[in-house]
Amino acid sequence: MFSLSHKDSHTKARTGLLKTAHGDIKTPVFMPVGTKASVKAVSPAELYELDIEIILSNTYHLFLRPGTDIIAQAGGLHKFMNWDRPILTDSGGYQVFSLSSLRKIRDDGVEFNSHIDGQKLFLGPVEAMAIQKQLGSDIAMVFDDCAPFPCSEKDADLSLTRTLKWAADCRNQDRAEGQSYFGIIQGSIYKHLRISCLEALAAMDFDGYAIGGLSVGEPDNMMYEVIEWLTPIMPVDKPRYLMGVGTPPQIVTAVANGVDMFDCVLPTRVGRNGCAYTETGMKQIKGAKCKSDFTPIEAECGCYACKNFTKAYIRHLLNVNEILGLRLLTIHNLYFYKNLMERMRHHIENNTFREFQINFLNNYKAHQK
Repeated sequence: MFSLSHKDSHTKARTGLLKTAHGDIKTPVFMPVGTKASVKAVSPAELYELDIEIILSNTYHLFLRPGTDIIAQAGGLHKFMNWDRPILTDSGGYQVFSLSSLRKIRDDGVEFNSHIDGQKLFLGPVEAMAIQKQLGSDIAMVFDDCAPFPCSEKDADLSLTRTLKWAADCRNQDRAEGQSYFGIIQGSIYKHLRISCLEALAAMDFDGYAIGGLSVGEPDNMMYEVIEWLTPIMPVDKPRYLMGVGTPPQIVTAVANGVDMFDCVLPTRVGRNGCAYTETGMKQIKGAKCKSDFTPIEAECGCYACKNFTKAYIRHLLNVNEILGLRLLTIHNLYFYKNLMERMRHHIENNTFREFQINFLNNYKAHQK
């Protein structure tokens, strides 16, 4: 499923090729989030134009609406949303556990009330895998217990124990044809728990391994520390996925430490909030500073928005509530992330990633001061 292409000479960064039933993916890769079978504000045609190789959808939300039976009747998630490239589905575990006041944990899963209408529902490893089989995603994530931050070592250990039990249950479920399963490493910020979780999951021989339970409120340096504990001992021949991350500096730093896959709502959410990612940081386009700025968001950018429109025009669209403004910023941000991954792969292949990393982080941080 995964083959390693090249390792950078000066960092842990690496390139690879991830093969799926719906196409090959070059890593490192960023997956735009299409939670409810749609990447917000853009069409599949625009995702193809951006050459997005894989997107992420959410088991929990699709289970609630429109329901997996509807998607199964449509022929699976790919046909339902007219997307013929790879899809990764997360298990819904994070969403269920974020409903702390609406859930009750059992040994075999979680009872919870729908955040939509209060309906009493149940989701566990058996159910999560059955749903993902119906969805027909290329990569299915195991159902895990995501510990909050901060949490005690005792609570983190309990979360880890559930995660491993449920991972074993998930591993034993039937899967869709060509579907891969990824295990999720939990253990909060406790090194021995993280390592013991990884070792137990590796013994189950999943197709890939994700680092979960980060980007939940901990400072960046703590997140990087957890990554540095794990990547040197993660299986070399399996993809490594950092869930829910992140900002451009976070992604560059994680790639330097050997991470292969990322997802995050930021490029689309930031775009809908009137901001654009650039080489020097995030820019607020909606502000008065852009009112008469007749230059593109970024001079060297090759996205549709930058090749055709100015900041002044996009600001105008935002301020008169024209949806095109949000769409143009979303397209730009997705292009920025896609282009960032391509540039990193280039520098890894040429053993110049360290220099790229230093320059990128210095330029980005300088703008933030």
